[in-house]
Amino acid sequence: MPRRILLAVYEYLVLLFGLGFLAYLCLLWSVFAVLLHRVLPERWVRPLGRAAIMAGFRFYLASLELTRGFRFDLHALDSLREQGPLIIAPNHPSLLDAVMILSRLPNVACILKAVLLDNILFGAGSRLAHYIRNDSPRGMIREAVEDLRRGSQLLLFPEGTRTTRMPVNAFKGGISLIAAYAGVPIQTVFIETNSAFLGKNWPLFRRAALPIYYRVRLGRRFDPSGNTRLFTAELEHYFATELRPLPAVARPSQNT
Repeated sequence: MPRRILLAVYEYLVLLFGLGFLAYLCLLWSVFAVLLHRVLPERWVRPLGRAAIMAGFRFYLASLELTRGFRFDLHALDSLREQGPLIIAPNHPSLLDAVMILSRLPNVACILKAVLLDNILFGAGSRLAHYIRNDSPRGMIREAVEDLRRGSQLLLFPEGTRTTRMPVNAFKGGISLIAAYAGVPIQTVFIETNSAFLGKNWPLFRRAALPIYYRVRLGRRFDPSGNTRLFTAELEHYFATELRPLPAVARPSQNT
């Protein structure tokens, strides 16, 4: 069998494993999350939910690395664990971005679309972790500020959605409002990859050239500003000038 056919089969198998295993882990945790939410004291619910998500996502990413189809360099995030309340602001090239960030940090709130909080795979675990719905802008900002004042960190993608215009989309103003109201800094985070895998326009079951590399590095930390428009523009400009893509993956020659 030609090597290119074997490579295509391998890439499809890695894709199916990655999607299926994530769904399995989320569904399994959802069952436990529903039960725990009913029996645990409220003071235990939030920290347990977030710690479980961190552990589960770290195990998932380690499983992906075992396939030799993925490599993750996420160690830069570890220094944020003891940094106290702050907004973690990454760029958003793929569906794996939140998984990578949450896999390293034990006390992070995440702002999610309402449809995900009601989803059978993600809803129960997200509610146990007290993640924040984005269907009401005022409610979202209020809950985010309250969570930060309780000592949590907040994961918030300034683009609001996955990147469609390289290097970043236009930024939303909500991140600067939350930072100003809560009085916390914004820690910029750069996610760099050599693949468009699971980007905004990537079909879910489309295979990708492997291996795929992800590297996370920390950028500048911004103090909150009262001028939302100017601050958002400054933040967007900073991301646009700092992001550097990794080299593209070269497929093996068909003649080798």
